[in-house]
Amino acid sequence: MKTAVLTDSTAYLTQAQQDRYQIQVVPIPIIWGNHTYYDTKDITSDEFYSRLNKDQELPTTSTPALGEVQVYFDRLAAAGYTDVICILLSSGISSFVPNLTAYAKEVSNIKVHVYDSHITCAGLADMALLAGKLAQAGKTPAEIIQALDQEKTTMGVYFMVDDLSHLKRTGRLSNASSFIGGLLKIKPILSMDIQNEGKISAIAKERQAKKAYEHIKTAFGQAIAQVDYPVRVTVFDAADEAVKHQWMTDLQQSFPNIIVDESIIGPVIGVHTGQGAMAMIWARDWQSFN
Repeated sequence: MKTAVLTDSTAYLTQAQQDRYQIQVVPIPIIWGNHTYYDTKDITSDEFYSRLNKDQELPTTSTPALGEVQVYFDRLAAAGYTDVICILLSSGISSFVPNLTAYAKEVSNIKVHVYDSHITCAGLADMALLAGKLAQAGKTPAEIIQALDQEKTTMGVYFMVDDLSHLKRTGRLSNASSFIGGLLKIKPILSMDIQNEGKISAIAKERQAKKAYEHIKTAFGQAIAQVDYPVRVTVFDAADEAVKHQWMTDLQQSFPNIIVDESIIGPVIGVHTGQGAMAMIWARDWQSFN
């Protein structure tokens, strides 16, 4: 038995991470006018956000064609892999998981295990890295999936956006109708129900970005106060590096025993959040699993 790991581009793994843990990455399509771009492959974050601020026509996202995913399966099977664990962005915000789950029944050259992360971005990256580490250690698919389930139970996320217009436009906000009024000059705070359906909902609002961050920081402190495992928190941004590093510095000073990492909100997720979004995801440090 030889197990491969595949994820999608919304994990925003670096090339070094992909290479180190031999993780296959399927790019998610972005539809913008009459052109299709592939996330992280032919449109960078800088290019995406620059255009997002200028274009009157706004982009949408799609799911990868299953024939394109089969190319990855064929390549892995030819390399001697017997199994592939596909760890994908939440089914609460994408149809990729159900689409691939149905298709997997028809794949004959490799056994496909589809895993619904119920998260995206840095949370998805943590799961993919954990799976890659365990696969290289010779763990079976069942053992890897068990570890992913354990990791998921420790995971939380908070993020804030400049406004909810993009999430409402793309239909990714589960409680949009109850959170429409009075949002001018408001910083909405959002989360994802990782332990349930992986949907996005607005949970609070503050008048200022600083107060929104303090709200998130307090909630994070309460969430990890009693844990008995090492915690990794990743701060990630939609083209706001300065604020990201402010958050990282403050979190490291306030919680000196945690690992503070960084990532990005890349183009596909940026379609739904807009520029200026800030987020943090935390979980048991994936490096601590054996």
